[in-house]
Amino acid sequence: MRVKCVLCDKIESIEDETLLAKRLRNRPIHTYMCADCRDRIEKRTKERMETGKFRLYEPRKVEEDW
Repeated sequence: MRVKCVLCDKIESIEDETLLAKRLRNRPIHTYMCADCRDRIEKRTKERMETGKFRLYEPRKVEEDW
């Protein structure tokens, strides 16, 4: 299966039987990102986290008294 990276528009081939290929075929909301872009984003995110100014907002958990 041929796929295109959403960030750099690089076209790659992946196996048809993999879980990623199945997700891309069956759910159009899933997008493909090549390994180079994924590594670059991961590296820069870690750098921002180390500065101390990066906040990851998580949804608030509502506790119910049942």
